[in-house]
Amino acid sequence: MKEIRKKTPMKTKSIKTSIRGASVALLVSAGLLLLVAGTQGSRAGSTLRGDLGFPCTDRTLRGTYGIQMNGTRPVPPPVGGSQTLIGVATRTYDGMGNFTQIDNVHHSVTGWTPDRPGSGTYQVNPDCTAATQFVPGPGAPVLEERIVIVDGGSELYSVTVSPLPVMVSAVAKRTDPR
Repeated sequence: MKEIRKKTPMKTKSIKTSIRGASVALLVSAGLLLLVAGTQGSRAGSTLRGDLGFPCTDRTLRGTYGIQMNGTRPVPPPVGGSQTLIGVATRTYDGMGNFTQIDNVHHSVTGWTPDRPGSGTYQVNPDCTAATQFVPGPGAPVLEERIVIVDGGSELYSVTVSPLPVMVSAVAKRTDPR
C-alpha cells in the first residue's frame, strides 16, 4: 500500500504536466489558425476570385441550380397579415445575364403554388456578388435579390431585398457539372 501512495503524487504531477503541454500545443495551434485565417481574409477586398485568380462576371453563373428557400411574405387581401413560406426551385442561368426558373412554394396561409414558371435578369459584380430582378409569375411584382457567389459559382446564397414585406433567403447549388 505504501508503494501505491508514493506513486500517486508522481502520476498526478505527470498528468498535470501532460495537460499543460497539451494546453500549450492547443494555444499555439489556435494562434497559427488565426494567423492563417487573417492572411486569407486580407484578400476580402480584392476583386480577384481566390479560387481562379480572375474577377467574377455574368458567365460565372451558367447552368442549372437547385434552390431551397424559406421566409415570409404578405397574405393577399382581404385576409392580410404575413405568412411563412418554404419552397424549392430549379433556376437556369444562361451566362449572359438572363435566367428562367420553375418553383414550388408552400405558404402557411394561402397554400401550395405548384410548378410556377418565372424569369429574370442578373448582373454579376467582380467581387462575386450579384443582383437579380425576377418576375415569379404573370401579374406578380418584380422581386429583387442580392446574391453571394461561392466556390467558383458552384453555390449561391441569396436574400430578397424588394419589395419590402417579402423576406426570403435561399441557398442554391449547381446541379449540372460544367
